[in-house]
Amino acid sequence: MSKMQFKAESKRLLEMMINSIYTQKEIFIRELISNASDAIDKMYYKALTDKDLEFNKEDYYIKITADKSARTLTFTDTGIGMNREELDNNLGVIAKSGSLAFKSENESKDGHNIIGQFGVGFYSAFMVADVVTVTSKAFGSEEAYKWESTGTDGYTIEPCAKETVGTEIILKIKGNTEEEQYDEYLEEYRLKAIIKKYSDFIRYPIKMDVKTRKPVEGQENEFEDVQEEQTVNSMVPIWRKNKSELTTEDYENFYNEKRYGFDKPLRHIHLSVDGTVRYNAILYIPKTTPFDYYSKEYERGLELYSNGVLIMEKCSDLLPDYFGFVKGMVDSEDLSLNISRELLQHDRQLKLIAKDIKSKIKRELQKLLKDEREKYVEFYNAFGRQLKYGVYSDYGMHKDDLQDLLMFHSSKEKKLVSLTEYVEAMPEEQKYIYYATGESIERIEKLPQTELVADKGYEILYFTDDIDEFAVKILTNYKEKEFKSVSSGDLGIEADANEAAEEEKHKDLFESMTAILGGKVKQVKASKRLKSHPVCLSSEGELSIEMEKVLKAMPNSQDIKAEKVLEINVNHEVFQSLAEAFAKDKEKLDLYTKLLYSQALLIEGLPIQDPVDFANDLCKIMV
Repeated sequence: MSKMQFKAESKRLLEMMINSIYTQKEIFIRELISNASDAIDKMYYKALTDKDLEFNKEDYYIKITADKSARTLTFTDTGIGMNREELDNNLGVIAKSGSLAFKSENESKDGHNIIGQFGVGFYSAFMVADVVTVTSKAFGSEEAYKWESTGTDGYTIEPCAKETVGTEIILKIKGNTEEEQYDEYLEEYRLKAIIKKYSDFIRYPIKMDVKTRKPVEGQENEFEDVQEEQTVNSMVPIWRKNKSELTTEDYENFYNEKRYGFDKPLRHIHLSVDGTVRYNAILYIPKTTPFDYYSKEYERGLELYSNGVLIMEKCSDLLPDYFGFVKGMVDSEDLSLNISRELLQHDRQLKLIAKDIKSKIKRELQKLLKDEREKYVEFYNAFGRQLKYGVYSDYGMHKDDLQDLLMFHSSKEKKLVSLTEYVEAMPEEQKYIYYATGESIERIEKLPQTELVADKGYEILYFTDDIDEFAVKILTNYKEKEFKSVSSGDLGIEADANEAAEEEKHKDLFESMTAILGGKVKQVKASKRLKSHPVCLSSEGELSIEMEKVLKAMPNSQDIKAEKVLEINVNHEVFQSLAEAFAKDKEKLDLYTKLLYSQALLIEGLPIQDPVDFANDLCKIMV
């Protein structure tokens, strides 16, 4: 028996793979189970063409056995096995996969699909094993062979004794180091957890000898530990069952089993797509927001399976960020896997699946809004902020996808309304979609800027999230109706002749007040919007006062300011005092002007630059 060497390129690939390709060592269990499943699939395909061969599924299984004392972990399958030539070709040349060749010859027979394609998964065993021994007997062969290797030094192949067809892989597990505890791969609970995580839906039974406590026969309250063979995988994934077979409870149980959330899902979406790209998916819209949802630590994405084998726990490429609240999984036979099942090519199939999933989620949310409004409001209270961020992000690329899903509190309805509902309820003469911004609904309702719009009988949308106004600035309009802040300089409501005359009549007074404020406002003018309040601030230009507050609250914010206008209600009794002071007492005009400006700042929720100066001015009035 002579030692054979891996080819030079295979040796380099083996070294690289053991040290860097796989990010988690536990992946070797998934890879060896998938290879065993492939071997059984090959027997199934053989039975399709060989009339003398009967494929009885109960005879086919995968078994995993841990021996702590010998430090071995054994994977046994009842698959098709390998002869000497196949052992040399498949295990001696890295990345030459018998499964890939077999797959191309037997594509899509009866819905079975060979998982392994690139022939490197087997070598992940060397991440945890000092020695890997493979004994195999091929179907139709009288002889069995043993392949053995310690890694990059090469391998040996020799005849051996094996009665049954199939393959047995024995790993001599490495000793523990300061960095790695290899003992965990010999622990029953750990092995079961890894199998459930990655290979729960392999279509053949994965068996283990599991220790259980059983009552001793004939002895009351006496128990003994016994080894019992158990099947540890589920085999049939829920997403491959017909929807008619499943209940809401089944979907909720799957949601809990996969730990997608600690709540009950608000909605589930079960997809079985067989078109340009084939995939199955179960998606969930959660009821509540995870505590860390808006933090950097929160990981968005769906579980990604390839033919029932978990490839990635959080595949963010399957979801747009604005639908990042969606939980669930996708399983596809069409995905191309690069080098190992852990590295996914960003190929056309993945993009097609992601595009289709996006449209399905949007359609489901629209249906929820239309048919089950209370549930949609519950969803929106939890995740509406994320939709608004989606409108604003990427320079508004996604606004058309999201605008129909947005809702805001209505001044008339006293509840959330959609933009469609707002526009449909608009009077014919109303030009704009009016909105008001503030920290809360209660604060907005007291804003003096809302008086004129409300007096006209027009509905006002209340913006209480800091993202709201930024989002509608990106939208600019909805169904050809432009958004307009109630604090905007021009409300699009015609002024009467008396208002225009008052503006001209007191032009000198307003110019004096503008000068007193020394650049703090762009101008002081007579208000068209105020009815009962004496003063308010409005803004001109794209940047509103509320947007200024949001931007200033951000880290490293620059001194960005809105162009403010101080508006005076000429019909309020305070204005008479202003006019008298302008005519007789310039010092008093200065005092009144500063006080009114400070009052307008407080109403707007803006800080007063000099609180001491403001307090002294109030004392002057009292004296």
